[in-house]
Amino acid sequence: MKASKRTALETAGWTVGSADAFLELSADERAFVEVKLALAEALKLRRERRKLTQAQVAKLLGSSQPRVAMMEAADKSVSVDLLVRSLLAIGATRKDLAKVLASNR
Repeated sequence: MKASKRTALETAGWTVGSADAFLELSADERAFVEVKLALAEALKLRRERRKLTQAQVAKLLGSSQPRVAMMEAADKSVSVDLLVRSLLAIGATRKDLAKVLASNR
């Protein structure tokens, strides 16, 4: 956020902070959320690089297109396990997964 916008919000009486502070997330909870978001983003990027539609990925997974959309959006109903299995199903390797997990968003 730009400093000028932050100052304007604070001047107007708003408290500006991070989402994890607002949600009172612990360090491990924040790390888990970041892992889930990174895996969801990796799924979308890999799908797009392979020029696959969400419907095609859904067929590979035995799922539905809306479910794939939910995976790519890191919906709360989507497990990390499902994200990992989906990435592997569309060609990611364990090394690819390690890179995703090691990256700083």
